[in-house]
Amino acid sequence: MIMPASSSLKAIALFTALYWDIALAQNESLSQQAEQAMYKATKYMEDSMSTSGGFVWYYLPDRSRRWGEMEAYKTMIWVQDGGTVSVGNMLLDAYDVTDNEYYYQAAEKAAAAMIWGQSSEGGWNYMIDFAGDRSLRKWYATIGKNGWRLEEFQHYYGNSTYDDDVTSDAARFLLRIYLKKLDAKYKPPLDKAINFILKSQYPNGGWPQRFPLQHDFNKAGHPDYSSFYTFNDDVIWENVLFLIHCYETLGEQRFLEPILKGMNFYLLVQGKNGEWGQQYNMKMQVSGARTYEPAAYVPSYTLNNCLLCLRFYQYTGDRKFLKHIPDAINWLEKVKLPSSMTLDGRYTHPLFVNPRTDKPMYVHRKGSNAIYGYYYTDTTDTKLLSHMMGKRSINLQYLKDEYAKISALSPEEAVKDSPLIPGKFDGSGTPQSNYYLSRLNDTDIPIPDATETRIKSLIDGLDKENRWMVKHVMISNPYIGDGQNKELTEEYATTNVGDKTDTSPYRDLSEQDYISTPVYVRNMQVLINYLKSIKKTGVK
Repeated sequence: MIMPASSSLKAIALFTALYWDIALAQNESLSQQAEQAMYKATKYMEDSMSTSGGFVWYYLPDRSRRWGEMEAYKTMIWVQDGGTVSVGNMLLDAYDVTDNEYYYQAAEKAAAAMIWGQSSEGGWNYMIDFAGDRSLRKWYATIGKNGWRLEEFQHYYGNSTYDDDVTSDAARFLLRIYLKKLDAKYKPPLDKAINFILKSQYPNGGWPQRFPLQHDFNKAGHPDYSSFYTFNDDVIWENVLFLIHCYETLGEQRFLEPILKGMNFYLLVQGKNGEWGQQYNMKMQVSGARTYEPAAYVPSYTLNNCLLCLRFYQYTGDRKFLKHIPDAINWLEKVKLPSSMTLDGRYTHPLFVNPRTDKPMYVHRKGSNAIYGYYYTDTTDTKLLSHMMGKRSINLQYLKDEYAKISALSPEEAVKDSPLIPGKFDGSGTPQSNYYLSRLNDTDIPIPDATETRIKSLIDGLDKENRWMVKHVMISNPYIGDGQNKELTEEYATTNVGDKTDTSPYRDLSEQDYISTPVYVRNMQVLINYLKSIKKTGVK
């Protein structure tokens, strides 16, 4: 019998409604499982791995050894990305999506650890040692001293660093947790961090790598670079960005001048052909840093700084930031690698370019350890360092396209979304309660794959102790004393680590399981983004 059309439509509608009811129930169940997995994983990390609210990067399951960028004492936590600040920010993300106070309280523990480790001036070192200065000095004199390729750890300065975004990231985390509930207890350490960043800025707008200034580590005859004007790891940009965030959310006009000075510094040291290096000495000359970072122009930094200058034009409407970008593009074309050196197109440019000849500079090393090994440069591209490859691939066409697009804008068009132009706040609530309400898009984290298959695999991936176990992480040789081998061998020319006295990190290729803080953060972020997507679509 043929059903009437109206009956067919009713049956289809009933079937469709039933289908969506089942789908919604499945989604609700999966989202609940995701929340449960988040809670169980976090409770394990907080109860079993945390040291006074903070974390390093990797742990053996029995906690007999642990590592940040280098091996850490049990009393240490790591500030750098992948450690305590990364966990703190992720916990606030979890709190935002779940409204579960447990995550906010855990984030407060991370913030308390950061405040404990804040220097009296207001900044941070790479790590915090709750055993105090005597313990930290011992670490530097043993483990740190023998990290051959990690020269930044071979000397104890006793000050704070901007390297690897350490101080700027920590300050940004304090800003964020303060804005979350405007809890007054976070205002003094936040103010101290802000004042540290303002005080450490040079009058011309640049920033050093470390502050207060020190000049007491002349490695292998090289001058101490820690006071130099530093672009490496985006020191200047990260500080400018943090001050812009402060201006957006705290609304204090005092931030404008250091912001503008920081942007103008890029033009002060730009080379005659539009190029940049990583560091500049007090005479504004391009300079070296670690012994495997020669005084050189750097194509990757030149491209990156050009993109920032395009952004600075959009902040200010001042076309001076565009003036020498065509020169930089021409220089980047000039210093491209010949096809015979690109490894079939894998690379486009050398890492370092001689500032006098515009020819590539390649870095090599000889020896076995931090005590007797050394680095040197020449023009040959064989036996290159594994820990700092002498070649890079950069997207020059992207810079050309961005320059064509943005330079075509009038100053009035360019600044229409500038955070520095006076304007009425047009969001909901207040800027103080909308930390991520930024016209910069710098606070957006790339969303990892959050498919249901991926979510299920993460939920099922927790072991019986609620851990995500991983293999092949970066570990190190245990400290056994200073290097003794004086042989200038090339055996370790292309390896991450030298002989058994070298405490530098290397990847463990065995089947040993580890607990990884970065993997925990990344997996949690996938689950968080899944819950965000569920809320956005209205499925509960």
